[in-house]
Amino acid sequence: MELDKYIGIDVHSSTLVVNARDAYGKVVFQGTVPTSRDGILQCVGGLRGRLHVTFEEGTHAQWLYDVLRKRADDVVVCDPRENRLIQDGSKGDGIDAGKLSHLLRMGAVKAVYHGQHGTATLKELTRHYDGLVEDSVRVMNRIKAVYRSRAITTEGTGVYRPDKRDAFLGQLTEPGARRRAEALCEQLDMVLKLRREAEKAMVTEARHHGIYRQLRSIPQLGPIRIAQLIAIVDTPHRFQNKAAFWNYCGFAVVTHSSAEHRFVDGELVRSRKAIATRGLNKDHNPRMKQIFKSAATKARARGPFAEYYSGLIARGMKPELATIALARKIAAVTLAVWKKGEAFDPKKLKKT
Repeated sequence: MELDKYIGIDVHSSTLVVNARDAYGKVVFQGTVPTSRDGILQCVGGLRGRLHVTFEEGTHAQWLYDVLRKRADDVVVCDPRENRLIQDGSKGDGIDAGKLSHLLRMGAVKAVYHGQHGTATLKELTRHYDGLVEDSVRVMNRIKAVYRSRAITTEGTGVYRPDKRDAFLGQLTEPGARRRAEALCEQLDMVLKLRREAEKAMVTEARHHGIYRQLRSIPQLGPIRIAQLIAIVDTPHRFQNKAAFWNYCGFAVVTHSSAEHRFVDGELVRSRKAIATRGLNKDHNPRMKQIFKSAATKARARGPFAEYYSGLIARGMKPELATIALARKIAAVTLAVWKKGEAFDPKKLKKT
């Protein structure tokens, strides 16, 4: 009977360093192959037994996952931040691959979700849109920097509008600065055009997913936010409950405690010392946190969530904390709607 093989792969742009060990921890193979489909499949194909493969999340992670998931029995894309906490000593391609195979055999790798539920196209369109948003913001900041460096007031968004552009350009007396501002404005017009096209394509693709209509019923979750949610989450069944979803979104409360129990007259009792909170968890998906926080910022002013926010304020909660609590609420509602496949019902929110 062939023993299970635990394979660690250190991924680079041109090479894949492979280390394989058996169930007893003995290294049975170590080598380097090109970063190509044929190279890695030929390498893995020479190993017998149940194959367990791991490699770190990175640029090539999704591609390598898709290549290996049909050949190996188990493919784990692991979190490199967790591996840094465990690994120590020398570092090198062969050493890193060996440590990965060792951690996989010990069950000490933390998996990063990689699924295939028909959202590959939406993921790419979302990345394209997010990149264009970042590009447009960057160009806008450069335009304002030209005016601000010459003490010209540029409050609001008027400086970007084509109908007011000539008035602002007229205040630039230096030929070089004026030509630079004109070029930046032309660049902004092109990026905004591409951004609108990318947004349209992204939302159109998101509407092809059956859950889009149900998520759209949640107040303040517009087409863009829903498209980003579907692309990132993929499936809500990744999360066992809302606490796990809050942790992924960055809304889990971090607590510290010590000496939780003590003996009184020979009997173990729980200490009454208050558990100290240390804010929200830092290990999360920043895009998810931005989606729900921005939705909560708008929802607190109007709609069915406004009453929930007002109740928190009436009980003495600070506005910043109330906004976070509202974001947690919207996240919990989103997960429930997504799992049940039912539209949002404001009456159920009032009951809670």
